[in-house]
Amino acid sequence: MDHQDVDAAVAEMLRVLGSHTAEDWTVPAGPLEWTCWQTAAHIGHDLLAYAAQLAARPADAYLPVDLTVRPTASPAEVLQIVTACGGLLSSALATAGPAVRAWHWGPCDPEGFAAMGVAETLLHTHDIAQGLSVSWLPPAPLSEAVLGRLFPAAPPGDPARVLLWCTGRGELDGLPRPTSWRWEAARSD
Repeated sequence: MDHQDVDAAVAEMLRVLGSHTAEDWTVPAGPLEWTCWQTAAHIGHDLLAYAAQLAARPADAYLPVDLTVRPTASPAEVLQIVTACGGLLSSALATAGPAVRAWHWGPCDPEGFAAMGVAETLLHTHDIAQGLSVSWLPPAPLSEAVLGRLFPAAPPGDPARVLLWCTGRGELDGLPRPTSWRWEAARSD
């Protein structure tokens, strides 16, 4: 996975949610305790954090930096912030060589940061869409790529539904819903 996948995930988020910015974003985002607004701000935070990790390349911790979105920001402005943070991650990925490693619970390569950025964007877009009563599933090609990189032991099936199941957001026939999960982003190779 690479910067183009991050760009595609952010573009998909804007496509799905952009026409719903006049709605009430103070409602819960699907199964989350966060509101739709808070969830969108969280996406921006994670994309920025991943970009910062790649740029600074810390070996043993996250940088002590957070994104603060003004509480007066409209949903449309929060989506612009996500777009900006996605652009920063995309730029960091485009310039990072494959040997670059930065900390995410261990050494993580650029592909891992791209996969995490795509996963955060797709999964939380799904949460927000649920909160706004928008029927949407993450695109299969991006979901499949995320599964291949972050969830190598994922069961077979429709990639979007499997991704939602792997993160406790959906059901799969014959399998109990996970009550906890973790993706495998760090790689020492």
